[in-house]
Amino acid sequence: MGCCTGRCTLIFLCSLQLLAALERQIFDFLGFQWAPILGNFLQIIVVILGLFGTIQFRPRYIVVYTVWTALWVTWNVFIICFYLEVGGLSKETDLMTFNISMHRSWWREHGPGCIRRVVRPSAPGILDDYSYVSVTGCIIDFQYLEVIHSAIQILLSMSAGNTLQQRINCVGDSCSVWKITS
Repeated sequence: MGCCTGRCTLIFLCSLQLLAALERQIFDFLGFQWAPILGNFLQIIVVILGLFGTIQFRPRYIVVYTVWTALWVTWNVFIICFYLEVGGLSKETDLMTFNISMHRSWWREHGPGCIRRVVRPSAPGILDDYSYVSVTGCIIDFQYLEVIHSAIQILLSMSAGNTLQQRINCVGDSCSVWKITS
């Protein structure tokens, strides 16, 4: 059994997808980004299902994983468009938090090289809440970090989809999902 089979490649790609989704989930939790948290949670579940299907040769799980991968690519394209403000989308809206909070991307204030300065309210009697946070000196703007995260997710998903496509062997009306030599 060689380790360069399509099955091993898919297991490796699924493992990378799982790590990338877990990393993204952590930073979305820090920024209270509820829509991406929900999407990442589903991604983690389906990638685990895809890993199980790959290891245990369960074609139905692989089909679920394949369909979800197409949806996941679509979601990440939407996130790229959202943060680059394509087509009337605005990164300043509360869309990613389901309009239940004013939180934004964690990377907005904590990106690489960013210097965060909190400006306290000047009027007396206002709560001790901070009214404005000034961020300067960022090496890369937060929206580009979010775009990079989504691009990595798309790259991993497309690689896994390509691996699956190469492994599906259809002859006439009969298709078998696994014709892999292990």
